[in-house]
Amino acid sequence: MLTVLGPSPSIDITYQVDDYRLGEIHRPTTVARCAGGKALNMARAARRMGADVALTTVVGGASGDWIVTELEAEGVRTAAVSSPQETRTCVSVSSTATGSLTEIYEHAPTTDPEIWQRLVARTGELLADRPGWLSTSGSMPRNLPDDALAEVVRLGHRHGVRVAVDSSGRTLTAALAEKPALVKVNRAEASAELGIDPSGDLGAMARSLAAVTDGLVVLTDGADGAVGFDGHDLVRAELAQVRGTFPVGSGDSFLGGLLTGLDRGDSLADGLRWAMACGTANALVPGAGRFEARVAEKLAARVSLRPAG
Repeated sequence: MLTVLGPSPSIDITYQVDDYRLGEIHRPTTVARCAGGKALNMARAARRMGADVALTTVVGGASGDWIVTELEAEGVRTAAVSSPQETRTCVSVSSTATGSLTEIYEHAPTTDPEIWQRLVARTGELLADRPGWLSTSGSMPRNLPDDALAEVVRLGHRHGVRVAVDSSGRTLTAALAEKPALVKVNRAEASAELGIDPSGDLGAMARSLAAVTDGLVVLTDGADGAVGFDGHDLVRAELAQVRGTFPVGSGDSFLGGLLTGLDRGDSLADGLRWAMACGTANALVPGAGRFEARVAEKLAARVSLRPAG
């Protein structure tokens, strides 16, 4: 079972246009709307791969109501905590002519500390009868203390579940000290956390982070795949010659595929195979986490796994 805490939800809208030209009117050829934010994208991707997923998040206004309805329709059990602030909207514009993506993202609204504590408590209620994993992704609301993410890790430990985190900055630093079972970040986030050159060896970064957490570490590297370390083996996963034009949510779908595999007992290497397939499948269609499971299954057979050092 996967329980997901979504700290910063949004309505994500992707417009596909023939060509994007600043200052002109555009008529989109495709419009995709989904309940977004990194954790929500991850939850939807995992559900598409067959995982039992429940989500807690903070929503407000008509936008928040739409998000809950959308998630429930997609099979993600959703326990929402109400906020007086309207949930944000984020917009992406994809140009068919250039393959470029223009993104306009509202800042996540602040979350009252009392509402945050209600969200943490609601998550704890779900975990009381949901073994497996607790996952959270994305930035914590800006007004919360630096240990907000660490609090989520401690919550998971109290309920005896494994905790996965995908975040960055000071909140990640505090969370690592609580030893989450899985850390999934990208090359830039890992190098920033370690205070080293981002062009350095990704395997060495994974080993360094694992020395802090004593858990699984997975570092994504864009088109160059990903590296995973389980304390013994260092594995690189790659999927060559498949590129999409809709990268938004690919990292989240990657995590959804990874946790789906790990939750059913797969090795880290096999989990990486599903992670790469889901992340790539996501980039092929507009709307984060909206890929088809059968496409991911076909791509999984093409993922290359090899020792990374």
